[in-house]
Amino acid sequence: SEEGAHVFIPHNYLVSCMHFSPFNPAHLLSLSSDTLRCGDVTRAVFDEICRSEGNLSSFDFLEDNASTAVVGYWEGDIAVVDRRTPGTSSELSADIGFRRTRTVHVHPVKKQYFVAAGSVDVCIYDVRYLKAKGNKPVSSLTGHTKSVASAYFSPVTGNRVVTVCADDKLSHNNNTGRWLTRFRAIWDPKQEDCFVVGSLAQPRQIQVFRDTGKLLHSFYNLDCLGSVCSINVVHPTKNILVGGNSSGRLHVF
Repeated sequence: SEEGAHVFIPHNYLVSCMHFSPFNPAHLLSLSSDTLRCGDVTRAVFDEICRSEGNLSSFDFLEDNASTAVVGYWEGDIAVVDRRTPGTSSELSADIGFRRTRTVHVHPVKKQYFVAAGSVDVCIYDVRYLKAKGNKPVSSLTGHTKSVASAYFSPVTGNRVVTVCADDKLSHNNNTGRWLTRFRAIWDPKQEDCFVVGSLAQPRQIQVFRDTGKLLHSFYNLDCLGSVCSINVVHPTKNILVGGNSSGRLHVF
């Protein structure tokens, strides 16, 4: 439009997770600690899908039509939400044994599987067999000794999972401390074996790794980039990388 950018304020608390619907690109789903909303950005209407007394942390779509989603709670539980049912309660709440769940991510091909990342836990579950208690993971990725910040399936086959943890695996300094947003390693959606992640190294930079752990490239610019980019994203079709710092500044490579 002539105005260019539009600002919406549908939430009362910090927004921790957002995804456009793959089925309807005009629908933007956003999650804060108490509610999941679906916004029709063409009408500036943000309908409440799910409201919770607990603290919501992240969500991902379970189906390509974006009608159902898996939602994680900071306290560790998982919920399944169906946008087609009336009301704002979840369809299912499941205790997966986590003390904390930071991210949930659905397998790109086999949508019944999702990976959850929490304290030192990274586990894959089958949503078809979730129940209120006593849930067992399909697979557990062990080895982390400190807090895990995120876990994501690779974008094409889902055969790989990249995690970020405060134990500095990959010989990578991930200890952002309390003042910086925690790092998340994000796959390049155009390929299967390459991901980007922020770094505390000097000069400030965004690093690109192969799935083997080999450092491929470091993006830096002494004139423009002087802060830590905790959250990064790669364009789905073009060779563009954007890094965001904790102050809201974006750096485009």
